[in-house]
Amino acid sequence: MSQYLRVGKKEMEIQHFSHHHPLVFIQDHSVAALCLGCEKPVEGWSYGCNQCDFYLHKGCAELELAPQIQHPFHPKHPLTLLPKSPYPSVCDLCDKRFEGFVYNCYDCTFDLHINCALLQSSIAANFPNSLHPHPLFFIQNHNNEVEPHCSGCQKPISGPMYHCSDSDCTYPRLFNLHKECAELPLEINHPYDRKHPLTLLPQPPTHPQKRRKHPLTLLPQPPTHPQKCSCSLCRIRWKGKMSFVCDFCGTNGDHSPYYCATCHLLVHKNCISLPRHIMITRHLHTTSLSYSLRQSQVEDWMCKICYEEVDIRYGNYRCPGSRCHFIAHVCCATDEATWDGTIMPEGYDERSEEVVHEPWNLITDVVEQIRIGELMVASEIKHSYHDHNLRLTFSGKTKDDDSQCDWCTRPISTPFYSCEQCNFFLHKDCAELPKKMPHSFHKHLLTLSNSHDEDGYSVCSACSQLYQGFSYRCYEIVCSFRIDIQCMYFSDTLKHPSHEHSLFLVHNNEGMWCSACFRVPFPWDVLYRCMKRCDFSLDLSCAKLPLTCWYKYDRHFLTLTYSDDSEFPQYYCDLCEKIRLPNCWFYYCADCDNSLHLHCALGVLPYMKLGNKFKSYRHKHPVIFVKNIWNCPPCKVCGEICNGQAVECKESECNFTVHWSCF
Repeated sequence: MSQYLRVGKKEMEIQHFSHHHPLVFIQDHSVAALCLGCEKPVEGWSYGCNQCDFYLHKGCAELELAPQIQHPFHPKHPLTLLPKSPYPSVCDLCDKRFEGFVYNCYDCTFDLHINCALLQSSIAANFPNSLHPHPLFFIQNHNNEVEPHCSGCQKPISGPMYHCSDSDCTYPRLFNLHKECAELPLEINHPYDRKHPLTLLPQPPTHPQKRRKHPLTLLPQPPTHPQKCSCSLCRIRWKGKMSFVCDFCGTNGDHSPYYCATCHLLVHKNCISLPRHIMITRHLHTTSLSYSLRQSQVEDWMCKICYEEVDIRYGNYRCPGSRCHFIAHVCCATDEATWDGTIMPEGYDERSEEVVHEPWNLITDVVEQIRIGELMVASEIKHSYHDHNLRLTFSGKTKDDDSQCDWCTRPISTPFYSCEQCNFFLHKDCAELPKKMPHSFHKHLLTLSNSHDEDGYSVCSACSQLYQGFSYRCYEIVCSFRIDIQCMYFSDTLKHPSHEHSLFLVHNNEGMWCSACFRVPFPWDVLYRCMKRCDFSLDLSCAKLPLTCWYKYDRHFLTLTYSDDSEFPQYYCDLCEKIRLPNCWFYYCADCDNSLHLHCALGVLPYMKLGNKFKSYRHKHPVIFVKNIWNCPPCKVCGEICNGQAVECKESECNFTVHWSCF
C-alpha cells in the first residue's frame, strides 16, 4: 500500500495525500460529480469527503502511485506527483487543460495528466530520421486521451500512435502520428510518374542547387509569391504550415505530400492510391484517370458533373473513347455521392456488362406486332407485372378522364397500353422500362419494384413526395434509396422553360433553396442548379410539375406560371382565398383570370393512385385514396367538407371519410 494512502478502521475510511480530510467509502455514488483525480464522472464505488465537495473513484484513490517517477516522455528530470499543477497547465502529451492529479517537473514546467502518465509506451525502433529527427514513442492504446491531429494527415488521432516528447522539437506544439501514417513507404512508384519514384516529405523541400531555375535576391522584407512562376517548387509556401497544390487532383494541401524531385510533382497522400479506371452513373462508359491532356483531345474543359472549368495542368477523369468528350474533376468523379468505390480492371469493356437493353432485363413479352412505316410496334404485350394481356392505344381517351398510369401515376395520355378486363393503364414509355438500370441520382444499380412501406405508399428519395405506383430501388446493404418513376425520367441535366440557361444536378444542396417554391430542401433531395451560376435552383418536386393542368371549377386548362406582374392586393389564390407569395410559381387561367396555389390546383398528393387500397393503423378496414368533386361528405375528424383528395372506407357498414391531412 502506498505511503500516500492510509486506511482507517474497517477499511471504510482513508486518508489520501490529495486531501486534508478523511475520505469515506461510498458503495453506490448517486450524486453527479467529477473525480478530482482523473476528472471523469464518478459512478459506482467511490470515496468522498463529508465536509467538502471532494470525490475520487475507488480506482483512482487506491492507485499505487509513486511520489516520484522517471518517465520516458521527460527523461531529463524525475516527475513529482502533485494533487494539482502549481500553475494553470496543459498536459504535454494530450494538450488538454486539466485540474486533477499530475506528475510535474517544476524546473521545465512539464506536466503529465495522471491518465497520460500511466499510458504504456515503448521507443519506436528504426523510425526514419527523414520524417522526424527525434526518437518517437509508440503508444498502442491512448484511451482517447489524445485529441490533437496527426502531424502527417491532419486528421484526428485514433488508434495506435507515435509521439515525440523531445522538448527541443521545433514542430508546432505536438508531433503525433497515426501508426499507419508513420509506416507509409518513403518512396513509391506511381503510374503517372513512371520515370521516377515519389518521395514522402515531412515538410517543403528546398530548391536543389544544381536545378535552381531562378536567381536568389537579397530583399529587405519577405517577397510575395510570383504569380506567373511555372516552377512546381515555387507553389509551396511555408509559414508555420505547408501549402501546395496536388498535381493529381488540383486541390490545395497542407501536410506531408509525396514529391518527385526530378519532375517537381507534389501529390496528396490519399491521391497516390487513385484508381486508374472507374465506372460512375453519371456516364455510360468507363472513365480513366489522366494526368495530362493535349489540347485537341477534349473540345471544352467543362467538368460534366459540377460544370466548372477543369484545369488540365492537373489530373482529371475522362472518357478514353475517341468520340466521347466526358471529363470531370478528380474530386467530382470520386465523390461518394457519384462513385460507389468499385475499381474497374485494366482493359475492361463496359459493353460486356451493359444491362439496360439485354433480353433478360426486359419486362414485356410481345404477343402481336403491327408495322407503322418502317417500324414494327408491339400492339399487344404480356407484362410481367399484370395478369392479362395489354393492348396499345395510339389515340383517343379513356372512359374515365381521371385515369392514371399504374406505374408513374401521371394522367394517362397516348400512346398507352390498357387491359380490357380491368382498370389497368400503362404509358408505352413505362411499359418499356427495364428491370435494372443505373441512374445519375444514385451511385448503385437500381432495380424495379412495386413494393411499398406498411402504409401502402412510399416516399421518393429524390423529391421527398409520397407516391403509389412503381419505383426503382437500391438493394445494396445499408442503402434505402428509391425513386418514383416520374423522377426516374430525369437525368443529370435539365432544360426547363422557366429559365434561360440549362440546369445541372447537384448532390450537395447545403445553403440552397428552390427558386420556384422557396422551400429549403432536405439534405438528400435532388436539386438542379444553373450552369451559368445564376442565382437559380430548382428542386425535383417543382421540376416535374405539369406545364398545364385541369381543375373542376375552371373550364379551361391552367398554365404553370413563373412570375406575377399583378399589383400586391391581387396576390391571392382564387380557390382557397389565401395569400400567394408573389415570386412563387402558381397555376393561372388567362381566360378567367384565375390564379391557384400549386397544391390547390394539383392536390397535396398528386402522385397517389386514385382508387388504390391500402391498410393503416388509423382505421380498422382497408381504405382507398379518392378525389371528391361533387356531393362531398363531411370529414369524420374535423367536420369540414372533404373537397378534393381524401381517404374513404368502402365497407358497406362503415361511413368513414376524412381529409388526408386529418388522416
